Amino acid sequence: MKEDLLNVSQRSMPFTDCSKPTDPAKDKKSMTGRNWKNKIGLLLKTNSAHSVSHLVKNKSRRPTVEDVTQWAQSLDNLLGHKYGKMAFCIFLKTEFCEENIEFWNACEDLRMLSSHQELASKANSIYEEFIKSEAPKEVNIDFYTKNKIIQSLGEPNVASFLAAQQKVYSLMENNSYPRFIHSELYKELLRGARKRR
Repeated sequence: MKEDLLNVSQRSMPFTDCSKPTDPAKDKKSMTGRNWKNKIGLLLKTNSAHSVSHLVKNKSRRPTVEDVTQWAQSLDNLLGHKYGKMAFCIFLKTEFCEENIEFWNACEDLRMLSSHQELASKANSIYEEFIKSEAPKEVNIDFYTKNKIIQSLGEPNVASFLAAQQKVYSLMENNSYPRFIHSELYKELLRGARKRR
């Protein structure tokens, strides 16, 4: 059933908000490995000592029906819940678009920094990983926004990536998020939460 969820997602989801084509054969192979199955399994298990201990270690909690229902209200609600964000990350992997949420998370981390040295280091790291042409996880942003980031790298601040983060958020909100809410993965999470009531 877990593999069926993955296969349904891969067949029915367009790649409109992905930044670049990937090698589906390579990505599919890496997704079917033990780590991928463990992540999907963690989301779908209702009662397991392993999953409970894993959640306790990570200070997460199993989502209630109310939590899962709230995720369908807005992307903010989804990203504001640790378990919801994890589920969305897994879903984005099935669409080969996980760079979007990874970039958004990196920008959130940057905004928490106060040390100029840490901020400059993090800004350069984000640029190298997500913004630079041919970056390993290049996100889909326009030339103007990319140029503004490059200009800010000399004296980066917490808002250096704000415009790009907003554009990526908008891509997720208008493309991947609605597909997630209508996906088999989301429906399975809702069913699982109802069973635990």
